[in-house]
Amino acid sequence: MSIIDILRDWTNRVFGHIEGLVLLGLITICLVVLLTVGFYLAPVIAGLVVAFALHGVVKQLILWRIPRLVAIGGVLVLFIGAIIALFIVILPLVWAQLQNLVTQIPQLVSALQAILTEFAINYPQLVPDAFLESLNVTAQAQFTNLGGQIVQQIVQQLPNLVWFLIFLLLVPISLFFFLKDHKQMVEYLRRVLPKNRPLLDEVGRETIAQMGSYIRGKLLEILIVGGVCYIVFSLFGLQFAALLSLLVGLSVIIPFVGAAVVTVPVVIVALVQFGWTWDFFFVVIAYAIIQVLDGNVLVPLLFTKANDLHPVVIIVAVLAFGGLWGIWGVFFAIPLATFIRAVINAWPTKISVDGDDPDSPPQPQSVSAE
Repeated sequence: MSIIDILRDWTNRVFGHIEGLVLLGLITICLVVLLTVGFYLAPVIAGLVVAFALHGVVKQLILWRIPRLVAIGGVLVLFIGAIIALFIVILPLVWAQLQNLVTQIPQLVSALQAILTEFAINYPQLVPDAFLESLNVTAQAQFTNLGGQIVQQIVQQLPNLVWFLIFLLLVPISLFFFLKDHKQMVEYLRRVLPKNRPLLDEVGRETIAQMGSYIRGKLLEILIVGGVCYIVFSLFGLQFAALLSLLVGLSVIIPFVGAAVVTVPVVIVALVQFGWTWDFFFVVIAYAIIQVLDGNVLVPLLFTKANDLHPVVIIVAVLAFGGLWGIWGVFFAIPLATFIRAVINAWPTKISVDGDDPDSPPQPQSVSAE
């Protein structure tokens, strides 16, 4: 058998199945929509994301014999209350600390240079003179006008304030209808798909379960890590505790890379404030303990299937999807990687089960609307 015959046979087996063509078509449509009008659909997409996170709460309330509309209304009120608390309590504190940081950047840079110079004098074998001179030149060039650059960037983003307010208004509305009418939406999707769809059902079950658990787990991880860091930083009296805690909490969105990047400002602020004292080392040790507990205790508790992905796969997914869709791509890198894995794992299984009669596949249990 020639190579052409082998390729033709493989193409017929893989792409000759109607489900495979439907799945490829759905993926293509989703990609085209996201790449063309994804920005304008951001409120709807955000509402869908939050619905994945809160659907389990609504389902549990219904199991407790609370009427469906009452459960949805209660969850929606809690969500809106959390958003209001974010803007009234947390963001003003973070904004005040950010303004304070911007005004203190020249002093922070000077203090950091003095500390590093003293360290180089005491330990010349560890810090070459050329490195120290290069560091001083870079610091003067990059950080002297950093405060003005930050303010300028913030001012440039002010025209987007109207779009942001519209976004905040439409997200709760989208969330309400996704929670209220998700059964009708799922039923409509079933009607337009083939009746015999074992591949689609298997991929759909794994993707929906993974997406919901991942979003809920990631939001909980952000709250827990950020909250614990704020408590620890406040106990040590670390400056900019709220701002740094917010950065640490949001850093968990980016696996591996986020924790490494956010460590730099934490260490710099602690070093400038405390110098080479025991307080500095206590802050760094406490922060390291938080990161270790997050990676080895909290993440295994909150996530299950995500842990099956190889770290290299996760890093590649973060880089690839982050490059395509920015922060949304980074946030959903692991679920999207899991979706691709589900397609790869399910596709040959279904082909081998279906044999030579792709029109008569076994009928599995359909995806539950709940």
